[in-house]
Amino acid sequence: MNLIPRVQPSVTFGATFHGKVDRLEAEFLKMDQVECPVVHRFGPGIYIREVRVPAGSYAIGHAQKRVHLNIFLKGRVSVVNEDGTTTELVAPMTFVGQPGRKVGYVHEEMVWQNVYATDETDIEKLEAMFLDKSDVWNSHQSSLPLLSFDADRTDYRLVLEQFGFTEEVARAQSENEEDQIPFPMGSYKVAVMPSQIEGRGLFAMAGIDAGECIAPARIGGMRTPAGRFTNHSATPNARMVMRGTDIDLVALRAIMGCRGGQLGEEITIDYREALGLQIKGE
Repeated sequence: MNLIPRVQPSVTFGATFHGKVDRLEAEFLKMDQVECPVVHRFGPGIYIREVRVPAGSYAIGHAQKRVHLNIFLKGRVSVVNEDGTTTELVAPMTFVGQPGRKVGYVHEEMVWQNVYATDETDIEKLEAMFLDKSDVWNSHQSSLPLLSFDADRTDYRLVLEQFGFTEEVARAQSENEEDQIPFPMGSYKVAVMPSQIEGRGLFAMAGIDAGECIAPARIGGMRTPAGRFTNHSATPNARMVMRGTDIDLVALRAIMGCRGGQLGEEITIDYREALGLQIKGE
């Protein structure tokens, strides 16, 4: 789900449903967005994308590419049909959804799950497999202002100098796939996505509390995506914490999650501390 302002849009529906959804999406993107936490759940051969949307919100979902199971756990929502009529859905209910987009008004806080059969755990790949994001959305994403992370990049170079690494050696160690594993099965509030700091980074998809364990970073000497993709910052919002012989990624402060489908904050750590833990663990 994405694009969820609390104000009445000016676009109305009719026979030309698909074209008007794009116009509606463009209007929504001009407005302030509300929190819509996304949690990713993984089990044997299954991926569940769970979204929570507050009452009083309009919502447009990205287009689904495939037939899949929908589980409506909580809430009440009016969904707009292609002929301009609406259908009220009241949880709990389960049904098989067809390819296409959903547009609706959330009367009561909604918790909705899309269930997919797959062994893939990379969120970026999963979104490409199952979701079709519109030209309007992609254009908006490319027009978002770039933030400055010069201070973080400068501090990163100081870290390398302090520990005696060159950037080439650090990159080779980071990209070494021999000690990388997927997240274990479970539920996660994070996703690996393109980062303005460097390459790909770890982003909050739902709000994370201070002191909350975000994800395991190292298990049995192997790095999970949290251990591989969490970028450095001079002012980090998380840290690595030793748990026996393993390492967890833990929030230092509250971290903001998704708003209207936009990624939440990028999760960052101080590599000085992380490298110190790695040396200690070895």
